Amino acid sequence: MQLRYSPASPFVRKVLVFAHEAGLADRIELIPTNVWSEGEADFLRANPLGKVPTLETEHGTFIGSTLCCDYLDTLHAGRRLIPSEPRSKWPALQLHAIGDGIMEAAVARVVEVFRKPMDFLYQPNVDRQSAKIARALDHIEVRVRDIGTEPNIGTITLACALGYLDFRLPKIEWRRTRGATAEWYLPFTARRSMIATQPRLS
Repeated sequence: MQLRYSPASPFVRKVLVFAHEAGLADRIELIPTNVWSEGEADFLRANPLGKVPTLETEHGTFIGSTLCCDYLDTLHAGRRLIPSEPRSKWPALQLHAIGDGIMEAAVARVVEVFRKPMDFLYQPNVDRQSAKIARALDHIEVRVRDIGTEPNIGTITLACALGYLDFRLPKIEWRRTRGATAEWYLPFTARRSMIATQPRLS
């Protein structure tokens, strides 16, 4: 398998953490990919959307972090990281949706601030994305003690979302008023999967 990736992407990190937790990381070849480059013709043929993560396999190309994780979860014999039993499945997927939303809003804010010329920066969009992040973090804060620390699609995604805020948007200082979430997050960062996938600027 080949994973098209950017080392700074929280969505890529979600897939990599998932792969580590599933015992599949050593089966994935990492292919650095610059989604902002016009010179990625082979990549664009495989994925016309030009997004990472993109997982190329013998069963075809899987685009986007959620589909990549869904596929990876069929390749190992261990406990499923996307639970099938409804009592576990729905809470995990609901948490996943919130974590994914935090990442989407954070990436949109980063693109607005760091990728656009200052003359074209649209502050209302920055504010809108910041508000989404704040509301989602507040939502998590009042529920986090019920989440548990077992790795699954939900906890992995939330941890990667919080890690991305630390990496790209440290001025948010999310821990300052969300002590329960910070307490939940700290031991999760000590997992081998999280240590091995720490984001970096390429």
